[in-house]
Amino acid sequence: MKPLFISFALLAVISCNNEKAKTTDTGTDPDNPPGLPYTASYTSHWSTDVTDADLKTVLQSYKDWETGNMPGLAAAMADTVDFDEAGGTSFHLTRDSLMKMWSSRRDSLRSVTIDMGAWHKMHATDKKDDVVVTWYKETDVFKDGRTEENYYSDINLLKNGKIVWYSQYKRPVKK
Repeated sequence: MKPLFISFALLAVISCNNEKAKTTDTGTDPDNPPGLPYTASYTSHWSTDVTDADLKTVLQSYKDWETGNMPGLAAAMADTVDFDEAGGTSFHLTRDSLMKMWSSRRDSLRSVTIDMGAWHKMHATDKKDDVVVTWYKETDVFKDGRTEENYYSDINLLKNGKIVWYSQYKRPVKK
């Protein structure tokens, strides 16, 4: 399942680039060995050189959502944030507008439990982008008593220690 999530995450990052993907490989790039059917249009140059402070910012944002600490969650966000919702809607919002939207959603919940399965730090060495990809299970208990469980795979892009792009992918837990 983890390779599937990584593939999903990389596809989402790549899809942000407006350039067309190359379909041939010259074999001169060590990250793109000869014979691959595609060359990454965004990048294939990744390291794990993301600061622990950036990782903590991302993970703390999930803890803040879980505990309902909306001011803490707001502190992790940049002045403006691009947000791709699991349902397919994309937003470009100020931090205040995003917090208003998310606060309304969080206020409908009695409790949130996050089981953080894994995360991966990714630094695009040629683009200088820092990304933290997360995989987790979230259980939401609504104030009306309904319970909803979903698996999520999220991409968090950071600039200057703040989340500037957040993209979420959701799969319901089958019971």
